[in-house]
Amino acid sequence: MNKVLRLITIMMVIAFVMPVSAFAEEGNSEKDNNGPGLAPNAKSAILLEQDTGEILFDKNAHEKLPPASMTKIMTLLLIMEALDEENLKKDEMIRVSERAASMGGSQIFLEAGEEMSVDDLLKGVAIASGNDASVALAERIAGSEEAFVKKMNERAKELKLENTNFQNTTGLPAENHYSTSYDMAVIANELLKYESITDYTSVYEDYLRKGQDNEFWLVNTNKLVRFYPDVDGLKTGYTSEAKYCLTATAERDEMRVIAVVMGAESPKERNTMVSGLLDYAFNQFETNKLFEKDEKITDVRLLKSKQKNVDIVTKQSISTLHKKGEAEKDIHTEVELQETWNLPVKRGDEVGKLYVKDNEKVLYEIPLTVEEDIERTSYFNLLKRTVQEMVKAR
Repeated sequence: MNKVLRLITIMMVIAFVMPVSAFAEEGNSEKDNNGPGLAPNAKSAILLEQDTGEILFDKNAHEKLPPASMTKIMTLLLIMEALDEENLKKDEMIRVSERAASMGGSQIFLEAGEEMSVDDLLKGVAIASGNDASVALAERIAGSEEAFVKKMNERAKELKLENTNFQNTTGLPAENHYSTSYDMAVIANELLKYESITDYTSVYEDYLRKGQDNEFWLVNTNKLVRFYPDVDGLKTGYTSEAKYCLTATAERDEMRVIAVVMGAESPKERNTMVSGLLDYAFNQFETNKLFEKDEKITDVRLLKSKQKNVDIVTKQSISTLHKKGEAEKDIHTEVELQETWNLPVKRGDEVGKLYVKDNEKVLYEIPLTVEEDIERTSYFNLLKRTVQEMVKAR
């Protein structure tokens, strides 16, 4: 809704440590953040704090490389969005096509004609990196894998990712299928807004078809969920071309970080480099939580809506980031809401922005939305409210 915006200022004086510049330029982060020696043998790497989107470290973060099964981070994002929009239900049974069952590489050994719940297929993707499960879900959501891949690339454009192009849902080798560590981190950040995803990606082992003759043992391809404290995702990847890749996430003391490594020579080396990135983040940085996800920021009075007063909430949790031990400063926040409202408005539609500022410098810019669907009121109620407003104005 590209309407003229009106400014509502909310002043908050908060003890704050000056953050690093948002989205530090590639190549500067090692020097600026004293992080030399991190991910030494990776072709590409990045370390990102979730709430602020700040880059704590990067190495060749925009170099186009094959992402292998880290492709499934985007696949999972579209699945979670379909669930959130209620276009898909976890207890729904999906019939597996011959094409889905024929997928090679990592799989949960689906058979053509077999029926499996969305919940179990989601486990198959998130825990075991099942290519067959990925295609089965893609076909259910978009009608075909090709149509789903089109949605994946459209979503990448919406996220303003310029160095990503997908050819399939799985990450199996394909010409012109590429991404970057930066783009993978951004997609992972978007996926993690659906907090229930870690209910799947944090599981080290589980079973499908429990108690049946074709029972299948799921073992997480991301060993760090078991061996590194606080890691609860996210996705590994390997092909002979891509080498060993991993997008990992961990949360500690209300700070969640995302670490991506691409092109490692062995799984041990990959896990060691990701562990080093996570150690660096938790040893050197901390956050100050300002607002939780879906927390009310302000409200607005809408004469033409069913609800007289509409709560404005954040689409994500909001924090400030600082290096441990730095001097404190004061910040304030400002809210910008659209002036003209074209009803109806759906939950999740952007209706304004929250700016976190240091004096006049904008540190972060966060979308705001409404906490529920807003529908136009009836003509009778509108007339009644108009009369009431006229009486109050006398």
